[in-house]
Amino acid sequence: MRLDKFEMERLQSTWENRVTFNLSESSVHPMSVRELIPDPAFLGQLLDAPLHYNQSNGTDELRATIAALYPGATLEHVEVTNGGSEANFVSIYATLEPGDEVVMILPSYQQVWGLINSFGMKVKPVHLHEERLWAPDLAEIEAAVTPQTRMIILCNPNNPTGAILTPAEMEAIVNIAARSGAWILSDEIYQGSERDGRMTPTFWGKYDRVIVTNGLSKAYGLPGLRIGWIVAPKEHIAKTWSYHDYTTIAPGTLSDALARIALSPEGRARCLERTRDICRANFPLFRSWMESQGSLFRMVEPRAGAIAYVRYDLPANSTMIVQRLLREKSVLVVPGDHFGMDCYLRIGYGPPPDYLQKGLERVREVIEDLKNTR
Repeated sequence: MRLDKFEMERLQSTWENRVTFNLSESSVHPMSVRELIPDPAFLGQLLDAPLHYNQSNGTDELRATIAALYPGATLEHVEVTNGGSEANFVSIYATLEPGDEVVMILPSYQQVWGLINSFGMKVKPVHLHEERLWAPDLAEIEAAVTPQTRMIILCNPNNPTGAILTPAEMEAIVNIAARSGAWILSDEIYQGSERDGRMTPTFWGKYDRVIVTNGLSKAYGLPGLRIGWIVAPKEHIAKTWSYHDYTTIAPGTLSDALARIALSPEGRARCLERTRDICRANFPLFRSWMESQGSLFRMVEPRAGAIAYVRYDLPANSTMIVQRLLREKSVLVVPGDHFGMDCYLRIGYGPPPDYLQKGLERVREVIEDLKNTR
């Protein structure tokens, strides 16, 4: 089977640990194990833990902890995966067949776009509108969905824009899906990273054919744990577990244990408030940098996530700008090309403030040179 190249992942995997300033990340500066678990006694217990095979769908304790976040869910509604990316992969793998009609709301995390194209689904894109503050036109979604539509795919809060659907928009999408019997696949991995502190509602419980994916990489600042999850109807989770048997089999034993700490009521509150504090503190620095560029840049301010999706007014391809930043300044950002949209850059503002400001200064230097040569 031919797989479309996942351009953004290949760019980040190649460079994120080699550049001086990595501004490509969509999460905040990660927590350490000691920061997550300040109790020395518990850290000692982890050092003595046997590294056996973990329960392949996640321990009962972890799945019950996740289920408690979704009203009406039980541990049988939950499958634990290696990161949100595997949750998305297994959800697509277990639900769709080649030739199925899929409506996808864009821009979005391009992993899913690459998968459904590679697996031979018939994809119908519906675009968010910048002039609507990155909101969808519901009439466009309704026109795209037909009786043959098998799934509507979305990311809420959105990557790369940081936009959040309103409750009315969510209800309308549910009603559109229900009329055709389509599944909704809702990637909710940025839920909890809202700067205003208001938790984005989940699609879970709004419809009986909802699949939610989520994980610890973004809002929790724990990408290295590689813990994600799927929440879906029990019979569908039984199916995804069978498909998971053919991928990574099980999450890591230590990751499962640490995830239980992160998702406990106390741990979850601490992780999410840390992320929101970083976003609230750093975003004014980023906004000030944007304003210093005059009319060269503009953005719709993100409501969630440590990312900003900015449009630039320069006669330069976004991938070319990123290549110059890598070559000349050892800085990594994500080109709009990787979301199918040129003349945009996705810039992460989640690193420590001094690191962020120094990285943005190097971006400014390349932008100034491009401005002076146009």
